[in-house]
Amino acid sequence: MFRSAFKTSFALARSAPTAPPSVPSFVLRRLLSTESRAQIQKAVESSPLVVFMKGTPDLPECGFSRAVIQVLDLHGVPPEKMQTYNVLEDSELRSGIKEFSEWPTVPQVYVNSEFVGGCDILLGLHQSGELEDLLQKNNIIPKSAEAEATQAASS
Repeated sequence: MFRSAFKTSFALARSAPTAPPSVPSFVLRRLLSTESRAQIQKAVESSPLVVFMKGTPDLPECGFSRAVIQVLDLHGVPPEKMQTYNVLEDSELRSGIKEFSEWPTVPQVYVNSEFVGGCDILLGLHQSGELEDLLQKNNIIPKSAEAEATQAASS
């Protein structure tokens, strides 16, 4: 899906001049082209919940991706509200998503186009109860009876 957009930006990056020792190499080159960035942005906006992961929800190919999917399953995220992208199918997407989010690892979770974080962040939000609130506020999962009662009482 993303391969054609990434080819030109990564080909240019590979041919970029070598940085002098005092200048970081990322200053001389931009790995993610505008076209690639736009394609990733479109993917991030494709669904209320987007996960860039290793493997698929049915067959995660790393423990961190598996943990993210299990946590989302615990919260009852319906499949129609979630879009996943297997970064192992496209090495350029795997690198590009890291630059896009400025987050060094995969999986990466987005809720309503906003970057939430990786596995560690998602697990922390789950343990604190904030993930359920986030998913409910963004209409990804239905509000619990308790949350609806609290909201009705405060209205």
